[in-house]
Amino acid sequence: MPSIEEWEELEEEARELRRREADWDFIESQPPRLRAALKFYVETGDLYVASRIADMSIEEFNDLRKRARIPNVC
Repeated sequence: MPSIEEWEELEEEARELRRREADWDFIESQPPRLRAALKFYVETGDLYVASRIADMSIEEFNDLRKRARIPNVC
């Protein structure tokens, strides 16, 4: 089991990977609600809450995430 410090380091690595791989031109071209949801996902990796922000089902938001080339990093 990772320590709290190791867990925080893993979370930061995942966040950096999502930031680096995301298609920011696509994200910025989205309507405000979807753009906010995609940015929230990049920062947190929380698919459920991001889908609620976007007012989409998890499946619909996951398709949008893929189009934005944001990796699903756990």
